[in-house]
Amino acid sequence: MSASLSRPRVGVWLIGARGSVATTVVTGCAAVAAGLHPPTGMVTETPAFNGSGLPALSDLVFGGHDTLDCPLPKRAETLTAGGVLPPGLATAVTAELAAADREIRPGGPTPGDTRSQAELITAFAADIRDFVHRHHLERAVVVNVASTEPASQGPDAPLPASTLYALAALRAGCPYVNFTPSEGMHHPVAADEAARSGMPHAGRDGKTGQTLLRAVLGPMFAQRALRVRAWSGTNLLGGGDGAALADPAAAAAKNAGKERVLADTLGTVPEGEVHIDDVPVLGDWKTAWDHIAFDGFLGTRMILQTIWQGCDSALAAPLVLDLARLTARAHETGLSGPLGALGFYFKDPVGEGPSGLSEQYEDLVRFGRSLGRGEGEGGGDAQRDGQRDGQRDAQREGQRQGEGDVQRNGQREGQREGEREGEVEGQREGEGEGRDARSVSGPEVTGEAR
Repeated sequence: MSASLSRPRVGVWLIGARGSVATTVVTGCAAVAAGLHPPTGMVTETPAFNGSGLPALSDLVFGGHDTLDCPLPKRAETLTAGGVLPPGLATAVTAELAAADREIRPGGPTPGDTRSQAELITAFAADIRDFVHRHHLERAVVVNVASTEPASQGPDAPLPASTLYALAALRAGCPYVNFTPSEGMHHPVAADEAARSGMPHAGRDGKTGQTLLRAVLGPMFAQRALRVRAWSGTNLLGGGDGAALADPAAAAAKNAGKERVLADTLGTVPEGEVHIDDVPVLGDWKTAWDHIAFDGFLGTRMILQTIWQGCDSALAAPLVLDLARLTARAHETGLSGPLGALGFYFKDPVGEGPSGLSEQYEDLVRFGRSLGRGEGEGGGDAQRDGQRDGQRDAQREGQRQGEGDVQRNGQREGQREGEREGEVEGQREGEGEGRDARSVSGPEVTGEAR
C-alpha cells in the first residue's frame, strides 16, 4: 500500500503468500483503503474500535513466503474467474498486487532442499528483517495462512514448516498469528522460544464458517438446558484446502478445533464427528452441513439441521486483516505472550478466555478499549487500570440485571480480564537477532512445505 513515510507503516508478512486467502487479503485491503468496497466482515472497522489506535489499512505493507511461483496478479485473475473476487477489482488494484508480489520470498523446505532446520529459520528471519528494514516499517506481524499440515508424529519427527516460520518470526522480533490448524507456535520447541521472546502471539485455526455457527449454537443448547445427544457434520470443499484436508492426518488436525468448541460450550462431547470431502469442482467454495440430535422436555427427541455455504477466502480475509491490526497494536503497547482476548477469531485459541461467541466478542471489545488507552506501556499501573476497568464494566452489567450474583461474578471476571489486559513485559522488537539459529533444539527437517 502506498502511504506517506511521515506516518508509521506496519508490515504484514503472510506465510502462504500466494494462496487464495493471502491474495484476497491483499486485494481486499487495497480495495477498502481506496474506497472501492466497504469493509464488510471487518470487525475492527466497526464503531466499537474507533479509538483503539489500530494501524490504517492504507499503512499496511504486504510481503511473505511461499513455495509457489504464480504471481499475485495472475492468482487474482483466477479467483475472479471462480467468483471469489468481483469482476474488475483485480485490474483496479494491479499495482498493489504487483508490489506485494515483489516482496514474496521462496519458502521451504522444498523437495531436494538440503538446508538444516537452523539454516531455514535463519534464512526466513533474514527475509523478514530485510522487509522491515527496506520499507522503514515500525513493526511487522507474521500471519500463517498456508494450507493445513498433518500433526507432527512425536518429539523425534522433523519440525513442521509452520513451526519453522513461527520460530523465524520470533527470531526477527515479530508478533505471530496462526490462522491455520497447523502446529506453528503450539509445537513445544516454539512454545518455549515464544515464552523467552516475550512476543505477543495469537491463534490457532480461524473460525470462519461451520465452527463459527457452532460457537453460537452450543451455548444456546446449554443455556436452555437442552441435552445434545449427537452432533455430526460434513464439509464439502475444493481448492487447495480441499486437497490438503483429503489427507486424514491433516483433517484430524482441522477437526480437533471443531470438537473443542463443542466440548467447551456444551460441557461434554456429544456423539458424532465431522467428515471432510474434497470436491475439486467447488474451488474456493464450501458447504458445511450439521445434524444435531437433542432432547427436549420429557425426553422428546428433536433435530436441528443447518447448512452453511460460503467462500472460504472471502470469509477469512477480513479476519486476517483484523488480526494483523490488533496484534500490531498490542505489540506497540508492549503486550506480550498469548493474546487470549483474540479468541473470538479462533477455533482453538491460545490463552484464557470464554468459549461462546457472544462472550468472546465482549472480551474483544474490552481488549480494543484497552489498546486505545495504550495499556501495556505502564507496567503495573496498566494492570491495575485494566482491573479497575473490568470491575466497572462488570458492576454496571450486574446493576442493569439487578442480580447480586451476576454483579459479584462479573467483578471476578473483570478482575481476571484486567489482569490479562494489563500483563506486560515491554517491547522486545528485534530481540534475538543476534542469537545463533543453531540454539533451536529439535530434529532436522525433511519433507515438502505446504
